[in-house]
Amino acid sequence: MTSEELLQKVRKIEIKTRGLSKNIFAGEYHSQFKGRGMAFSEVREYQPGDDVRSIDWNVTARLNKPYIKVFEEERELTVMLLVDVSGSRNFGTRTQTKRDMAAEVAATLAFSTIENNDKVGVIFFSDRIEKYIPPKKGKTHVLHIIRELLSFEPQSAGTDIAQALEYFANAQKRRSTAFLISDCCDHKGENTKGKDPLEKPLMIASNRHDLNVIQIYDRRDSELPDIGLVQVHDAETGKDLWTDTSSASVRAAYSAAWNGQQQRLQKLFTRTGTNHVSVRTDEDYVKALMKLFRC
Repeated sequence: MTSEELLQKVRKIEIKTRGLSKNIFAGEYHSQFKGRGMAFSEVREYQPGDDVRSIDWNVTARLNKPYIKVFEEERELTVMLLVDVSGSRNFGTRTQTKRDMAAEVAATLAFSTIENNDKVGVIFFSDRIEKYIPPKKGKTHVLHIIRELLSFEPQSAGTDIAQALEYFANAQKRRSTAFLISDCCDHKGENTKGKDPLEKPLMIASNRHDLNVIQIYDRRDSELPDIGLVQVHDAETGKDLWTDTSSASVRAAYSAAWNGQQQRLQKLFTRTGTNHVSVRTDEDYVKALMKLFRC
């Protein structure tokens, strides 16, 4: 992708996602994330536009100036985006790839964050931590994030969600709102006896932060078409496999494996108290985000 093509794509995503963040998600974002903490924090001098119901009359009388009570919900919020950049993100069979949708979803969340004058940061991960962008405010910062979402090329192709969550929990000491954006094609826990290796990092991250998982997948991740003998390439392992998609048993086994993975994730998210939604690349992600914001 040339610099000019990249800039055009950045501009296109900015126009679409900024409009969504302003017109659709602003109120949902504020009510869902800003309104969680109501603990008293401090008092500050009254400013035009402040809610008069928050005036602290005792302090106002003592200092002979109007002061209001500041609650925890008014404190600055930090939003972290944990974005999966493994090889499987480049897959897509319908309107767009998982990579493209992930970029739009992340951009929408980033613009929603700065619309509310909060900070946003990003962790790109594969089966290693690929890049960390510290949380900051402002449009320039968000445009930098979008450029990275579109152009960043990882060093590795695998997926390790547990490592990403552990890094996030250690890097972000103060409580934040986090969105893990991934196709969740991390199969380390599928055949493991005993506790799932994802459970502990999910539990720790969910206890310390408001963790939300957005799973982005393609129709062909869940079902195979009947198109005869095809060569399938695994973008994360690099292996090629010939598959007879005309076989009903092969297609059934493929769908069963997907359903088993989804059931495993559902149980994990329920046990760890993690909010989550799934959205397909040929579906409208706006509905999925609205559902997540209203959890």
